[in-house]
Amino acid sequence: MKPASLRKYRPFHEKFDIRLPDRQWPDRHIERAPIWCSVDLRDGNQALAIPMNVEEKLEYFQLLCDIGFKQIEIGFPSASDTEFRFFRRLVDEKLIPADVTVQCLVQAREHLIQRTFEALEGVPRSIVHLYNSTSPLQRKVTFGNASKEKIKAIAVDGAKLVRKLADQVTDGEILFQYSPESFSDTELDYAYDICKSVTEIWGPTKESPIILNLPATVEWATPNIHADMIEWCCRQLKKDGLRDKVQVSLHTHNDRGTGTAATELAILAGADRVEGTLFGNGERTGNLDLVNVALNLNSHGIATGLDFSNLDEIRMTYQRLTRMAVHERHPYAGELVFTAFSGSHQDAIKKGMDLIDSDSVEWAVPYLTIDPQDIGRNYEAIIRINSQSGKGGVAYVLDREHGLDLPKSMHPEVGGIVSRQADELGRELTIEEIRESFFNEFVNRNAPLSLLDHDECHVENANAEGILVHQRAKRGNEYGWTFSLSHAGEKSVVEGYGNGPINALAHALEKRGLKDFKVTDYRSHAITDGSAADAAAYVQIVREGDNRSVWGCGLDPSIELAGLKALVSAYNRLHH
Repeated sequence: MKPASLRKYRPFHEKFDIRLPDRQWPDRHIERAPIWCSVDLRDGNQALAIPMNVEEKLEYFQLLCDIGFKQIEIGFPSASDTEFRFFRRLVDEKLIPADVTVQCLVQAREHLIQRTFEALEGVPRSIVHLYNSTSPLQRKVTFGNASKEKIKAIAVDGAKLVRKLADQVTDGEILFQYSPESFSDTELDYAYDICKSVTEIWGPTKESPIILNLPATVEWATPNIHADMIEWCCRQLKKDGLRDKVQVSLHTHNDRGTGTAATELAILAGADRVEGTLFGNGERTGNLDLVNVALNLNSHGIATGLDFSNLDEIRMTYQRLTRMAVHERHPYAGELVFTAFSGSHQDAIKKGMDLIDSDSVEWAVPYLTIDPQDIGRNYEAIIRINSQSGKGGVAYVLDREHGLDLPKSMHPEVGGIVSRQADELGRELTIEEIRESFFNEFVNRNAPLSLLDHDECHVENANAEGILVHQRAKRGNEYGWTFSLSHAGEKSVVEGYGNGPINALAHALEKRGLKDFKVTDYRSHAITDGSAADAAAYVQIVREGDNRSVWGCGLDPSIELAGLKALVSAYNRLHH
């Protein structure tokens, strides 16, 4: 923004003096997952341009249950008939699993609380989530300069009515939750005073604790200040003998883009519970992304009770029901988050993946914090090729997608050719385009030289008894082969000798006057398992005189013929 605009803003710490010089959270580590509560069906739904209808919300509720959420805020039943009908549909059709507690939000207003308890009839176990705004800004703007005493009285009166109506319920268990909405910009001592007053009315015990939800309704401050606020409240609860009777809950928004960090630091500060939504859907810049935090914990080996092993399917269901998009760079779920275009990244990833495949148990691949397969992603998109890609990336794709394990010294030559094609096209290459580029340049090339046929040479020699027998032609330690060749349209049959067919073909080419090279490397492998598997062979030759080196590749069901084709391909590339 322009410098003149800065006069409208001042640091958050100047508004509220939060002092916690002996804070403990920086020295702690997250060792277990919090209690999770999804608010997709309430907070997330109200943020949609087109809110979900009842049928869509039913499907979304089932999705949340399948993921493993045990607490789900299913709506605001006093807000509208649609919300009320959805709530009752879940109850009347017995769609709430026995191990799932549903939560309903309600403002601290008498008629809304009454309507909420009507919706709760017959619910086996539920959380009534009471809230009212408490911040100075809300007191001034929303409530017309209402006093602190008046705002506190709203919370206290609401808590008393909830307690009274809960005592009258005989067909279900009612749990209590209170949120001082806009806690993030409320004076700490005042917010705590209200929370303590509500807590005393509800009378929690160790066996039946209440939930104090301390929402960062608007993310005003940096994550460390948020953590200080949570630790301060946890200390006050302990001082007042209430800490083991209260679950401290978080509800972070993402106005500064640091909702995940604020949540993780606040867990270190003592929070027991976390509210949020899938992929962070919510008002403004969104709520806390539960997928992000849960998979962050998984990446440190911490069990969460949530199952995101089919994250692609979850993402597609979410997008269909909410009509929202998940960004390509969204952590874990985005289309491109496991994708590398950079050549140096691709090379490091390929090396890491090779080691993981061979002998590693612990996940340790450069640039990849988790194994994509653990969340239902495949390896297809890890490396994608454009003009920025390098030798390792192209080799990785050819290996993973087409079973071609190129010799390392062949990588620069192949990578350079494929990258130049991407540069010429000005875009990313598809997997099939990479394959086509490699095949066109390196595989089974047959001009100007082509191998029409080959066979072992045999001769008839007399054995010890003087009987003629058919034997392999041999010269010293070298065996003979016959090659039917065509060079620039001229056909010939030439014999060659060598310790193998490749050397023998090189000898035959020398006899034809075509050998101006030496073979410097040869590799081969089976592409697939089984007797009918294709084989791949790679031959490197260096031209005598200018020392130019080239590789060729041969593919054939016969590994012997694959090697010969590789030599021919290399020759043709050298003389192209």
